[in-house]
Amino acid sequence: MNILDDLKLQYKTGGMVQKLIFWNIGFFLFSLVFFYSFSVGKFQIPTWIALSSDLGTFIRTPWTLITFNFFHAGFLHLIFNLMVLHFSGRLFNTCFTDKQLFGVYVLGGIFSGITFVMSYIFIGKAGLLVGASGAIMAILIATATYAPFMLLRIPLIGIVKLWHVAFVILLVDLIQMPLDNTGGHLAHLGGALFGFIYIKLLQSGTDITKPFSAVLDGFANLFKPKKKTPFKKVHRNTTKKGVNSFQENKDMTQKQIDDILDKISKSGYDSLTKEEKEFLFKAGK
Repeated sequence: MNILDDLKLQYKTGGMVQKLIFWNIGFFLFSLVFFYSFSVGKFQIPTWIALSSDLGTFIRTPWTLITFNFFHAGFLHLIFNLMVLHFSGRLFNTCFTDKQLFGVYVLGGIFSGITFVMSYIFIGKAGLLVGASGAIMAILIATATYAPFMLLRIPLIGIVKLWHVAFVILLVDLIQMPLDNTGGHLAHLGGALFGFIYIKLLQSGTDITKPFSAVLDGFANLFKPKKKTPFKKVHRNTTKKGVNSFQENKDMTQKQIDDILDKISKSGYDSLTKEEKEFLFKAGK
């Protein structure tokens, strides 16, 4: 098996976390080919993919609330996000399904994007946003809200509770927010807030990711090959049918004999008709 076949197998057999990692890597390679400027030394992702905090641009490109979650500003940005996605996604899957994870990823990303746009409306400075950090924060905080005392073994640190990890990551965002990329850090906090709200709604009986489950089922059924009704050849067992017919005739004959004998016991032999006498005679041979 070559590398390509191995990757196809991993994608096919892996869960939603694996698929999200593959999608993010695929979009990064796409942006590396088309949007990386070697002369400038950085990505120049267009406003029809990146989320713009400029209200006019955002209104013209509302789909960027989803697309920005699958593109990254650099290799280190991608690697860090995928590491946290793998970590938090595996924990999420211990409590919830792949469909719920996908729903939280998309809705958490959208919520973080809205937070980003709203923040820059108040700050008064336009900017662009790419990265899955907000969506990943939604997954992490959702898991930490549902199972805060889940024990984790961290290398060089030891055993800690999940809420400790979530708290440290949130604290880092809060510390960095006044220093640089204020809108981006607010987007992270927006994703975290969505993860918290999602679990609280779920615990009250409302799962807002159900529409995404329906969409995934629809796509799965769309590409699933239709089952053809196999042609069935029916073999007639004439021997068995003959045996059954013989048994049925035998039973009918016995019933007629019983009826005739009952008639004799009640009214005597002379009460029989000519046909009944002949039938009884033949049956007695």
